[in-house]
Amino acid sequence: MNCSVMDYDISKPHEECGVFGIYTKGEVNPAYMAYNGLLALQHRGQESCGIAVNDRGVISYSKDMGLVTEAFNDKILNGLTGQMAVGHVRYSTAGASVRENAQPLVMRYIKGTLAIAHNGNLTNAYELRHELEHRGCIFQTTIDTEVIAYIIARERVDAPSIEEAVHRALPKIQGSFSMVIMSPQKLIAARDPHGFRPLCIGKLDDSYVFASETCALDACGAEFVRDVEPGEIIVVDENGLRSIHDKVETKKSLCVFEYIYFARTDSVIDGISVYEARKEAGRLLARQHPVEADMVIGVPESGIDAAIGYSEESGIPFQKGIVKNTYIGRTFIKPSQSERERSVRIKLNSLASSVKGKRVVMLDDSIVRGTTSGRIVAMLKDAGATEVHLRISSPPFLWPCYYGTDIPSKDDLIACQHTIKEIGEMSFADSIEFLDLENLPKMLGGNCSGYCDACFSGKYPAPVPDYLTANKNYDYCIPIKRL
Repeated sequence: MNCSVMDYDISKPHEECGVFGIYTKGEVNPAYMAYNGLLALQHRGQESCGIAVNDRGVISYSKDMGLVTEAFNDKILNGLTGQMAVGHVRYSTAGASVRENAQPLVMRYIKGTLAIAHNGNLTNAYELRHELEHRGCIFQTTIDTEVIAYIIARERVDAPSIEEAVHRALPKIQGSFSMVIMSPQKLIAARDPHGFRPLCIGKLDDSYVFASETCALDACGAEFVRDVEPGEIIVVDENGLRSIHDKVETKKSLCVFEYIYFARTDSVIDGISVYEARKEAGRLLARQHPVEADMVIGVPESGIDAAIGYSEESGIPFQKGIVKNTYIGRTFIKPSQSERERSVRIKLNSLASSVKGKRVVMLDDSIVRGTTSGRIVAMLKDAGATEVHLRISSPPFLWPCYYGTDIPSKDDLIACQHTIKEIGEMSFADSIEFLDLENLPKMLGGNCSGYCDACFSGKYPAPVPDYLTANKNYDYCIPIKRL
């Protein structure tokens, strides 16, 4: 359940986490490498962050609420010495936004110590947690990751190695997970059989790096090797890198919203450039839904790439029409509706000299609750725009997500309550059009081997328990209040 008051952009869906891991043999400082990697992944989670480091079997860690730059400094990083590290940035879609839920999660059990960082949501977390609690397990957090850690620890009691314990544990968990796991001797990466969440491998001299996105490899100077395959377990130790990969019949289902919004523009996910995918979405919109206008603008930052594509295809000049305050930080606490409305002007402002007297095409990546688009359109018209035509580079959201994306219940999705024409009228737009669902494969250049578009189509690639579909905000325990 998302309990956060630190909603840094309430109008957008959010992805749960970003993960990072590194195994070093040279002079590389793993804590600083993890810090750089997490900085590059900051867009994936801004509520909390953490780094755990392994120094010859002794695991130490530091984690806190807030941004990476707020949680770490030289003193902390210099105190985290070792040969391996795992890192995590978090946005809560399951489990309350409290310090206890920050990751990596470090667990001490009969076979030693385990550190785990997880991106995704388990759809059977409630059943697993219920079973474990009735066997005497005591949970310190409200996150799925602790359930995974318990299952791995239980399997490790009889398994000959940590990688075999992970191998035995993964069939027992359902839903989405890309994760890095650190034992006293090994670093392990694993991705669920559907491949819902991205995870890639990099190499830096004798060091191996795992990250949610390639931009984190670039930040560390690591060379991209390949993506972790769906259902694959990668093990790195003193003998190098090896793979455990059972054949699965499951269709690959990477979250398509990674390309639309989640991932950073400079990342490449499963062989497809995020930047090129977003530009192609703009081109498709220009072909599907043309309009006469004087300029094309994008809502910073996520709408800019699609706006460039729309401009290239339509021949209408791309210009800057909205300025973003880059120093706003991760949050505004907005206790009242009037303050939420004013917050749009704190974060975004129109460029009056650019839009005055112009017919404007405005590109944005999505409309979820419909609370922000109208304010931005009104802001542009107040600045003198004669017409504002909304073009959205994704289809309308019609279904909630159960695989780690904070897309709310249908009651909160504006496209479930209103027609596209009505959404346009509510947004004060002169026209509004969305990317057609059937054009998602074209956005990816026809190169994607499989993706999940359930939030648009309602076609869920993995089973979803009835209690989740009945109530998206179901929580399986009451968080302890931190005083």
